[in-house]
Amino acid sequence: VVTFRIGDMKHEVHIEPLRRPSVTATRVKVKTPSYMEIPEREVEMSIGEISVVEGSELVFTLETSRALKEGKYGPTEISGETVESAGFESTGGDLEISGRNAMTGKLVAGVVPFSVPFEWRDEFGLSGGQNFNLRVDAVRDEAPAAYTQGLDKQKAILPEETLDFEVMCEDDFGLKIAGVEWSSVGTLPGQAQAEPGELIVSRGGPEEQRITGPVAFSPAAFGIGPQRLILRAFAEDYYPGRGRVYSEPVLVFVLTREEHAQVMKAEFDRVISELEDSARKELNLLDENQRLERLDGEELQGEEGKKRLEEQEKQEAENAEKMEELKQRMEKLMKDAARNGEIDKETMKKMAESLKSMQELAEKDMPEVQKELAEAGEPSNTSEKAKEHVEEAVEKQKEVVKKMQKAVEQANEANKRFEASTFVARLKKAASDENGILATLQSKLVGSDILGVYQQQVDPKDMRELGDAAGSQMQIGADVRWIQEDMGHYNARTGEEIFLKVLDLMSKSKIDMGLEEVRGKLDKNHIHTAGEDAKKWAEKLSEWAAMLGEEMNKDSQGQGGEGGPPNSEDEDFEFMLRVMKMIQTQQDLRDRTRVLEQLKRDANLQKED
Repeated sequence: VVTFRIGDMKHEVHIEPLRRPSVTATRVKVKTPSYMEIPEREVEMSIGEISVVEGSELVFTLETSRALKEGKYGPTEISGETVESAGFESTGGDLEISGRNAMTGKLVAGVVPFSVPFEWRDEFGLSGGQNFNLRVDAVRDEAPAAYTQGLDKQKAILPEETLDFEVMCEDDFGLKIAGVEWSSVGTLPGQAQAEPGELIVSRGGPEEQRITGPVAFSPAAFGIGPQRLILRAFAEDYYPGRGRVYSEPVLVFVLTREEHAQVMKAEFDRVISELEDSARKELNLLDENQRLERLDGEELQGEEGKKRLEEQEKQEAENAEKMEELKQRMEKLMKDAARNGEIDKETMKKMAESLKSMQELAEKDMPEVQKELAEAGEPSNTSEKAKEHVEEAVEKQKEVVKKMQKAVEQANEANKRFEASTFVARLKKAASDENGILATLQSKLVGSDILGVYQQQVDPKDMRELGDAAGSQMQIGADVRWIQEDMGHYNARTGEEIFLKVLDLMSKSKIDMGLEEVRGKLDKNHIHTAGEDAKKWAEKLSEWAAMLGEEMNKDSQGQGGEGGPPNSEDEDFEFMLRVMKMIQTQQDLRDRTRVLEQLKRDANLQKED
């Protein structure tokens, strides 16, 4: 209370100090563009800034510390470092006052970020809002992203095998659909090209920003035979006209039995090479352990002795881990061989013998050596005990080295026979490819108008197809030359007469020139004579494959004791082999059933749409 006195006059003034009206809370209603199908929502603004998608409509509500009488917002101003300001229109107006709440009109977020200044006056006439601004950042509705997880960039499988992987799709606002699609990128003549197809993994929603889902893809379930496929995950968001966005492509080689056998042979070569490296390393470790064995107990427990023991244990653990990895790769090779069905029993038997040795080494023998070395370095040991453990490690490691060398010998024996069997497979494949050329030419002869027509007058489509056949014929010629060269090297190493005999027949037949002549006739549109020659060479290649196959079967029967009493070991292995094939067949059926379940789910999703 302020009192004024003038003479005997007195006047009192009551004064109530008040803070200026301030904002206690800020809310904004956001309405996204209609194509996004996201319901309008109200957002509490904890900071003076909000990011929204371009085209969104905004209405701000300020809650103040006291009831307001009037207020304004705007004019809006470009905010931040903006390179392009074209299209920006400043806007503003009066705030709609309701007690302590003040609401703006509708503001539209464009490409350019902007700030909204405010000012107001309360019921007592006090002003506020100086330097109070809200900032709006507009963001683009970016394209979604799609990925495949658990799948290499290139994969080779048989038609009945199943690829199991995961599709992951992401978007900044909402995913509409996620799936996987495939298309053919090349077939050999005579093979049916797969129709493009797709699987829907999941339908999303306007606010679903991430979709993950498992996919099981089996070519056989979709009637796809040997060829090359491009497999890609895809995603769609709600942005109009954008369409699908794809992951990086995965190249899937759907193999014939013969091609699959060659892939296995290459992997078997790598396994044997690494197995030999591991055996050499184990032999070097044995040398060092024998040096340690010559030390007395006190020297072993000295600082240098302990370091050497620790290093030996570490190296032994690494080699045991490598053996475990090789064992697993060998197990997969055995499963693939059982699935292939074209690998002969004797080859698989030798592979199984090598695998058994590798299993024993990885699971029992090598860990025991490592354990003895670890115990030798225990600080609580007496010098006598440390010496005993080193001696025991050396004895066990000698057995490990012998077993590893035996495993290498067994693997090499299996590989030698495997290599011989791949020649049969490669000749069969060349014959099959040549028959594919023949089938293509025969289809051209039936109801075709290109027979007897000059090359310049042939329809471009027919000419292109003949060009494709000529390209395939060139590849067959190259494959046959490689077969002859590899067979020559194999015969030089093994001295097996049958390979020399087949090589001699191939050389005398002049198949190289013959296959090249077929290609030349295709280029000239001499399709009748080209077909006759293709048929002849296909028959020759099949004949040579049969000769090699028969000789290998004789060898197998001779080793199994043909004409003598049944070999119980062979009978047991044959039984095990049949069981393996049954298990593999059952697994393939189960996997294809999962694919069909996916198709059913996909059909249901399309019905919902």
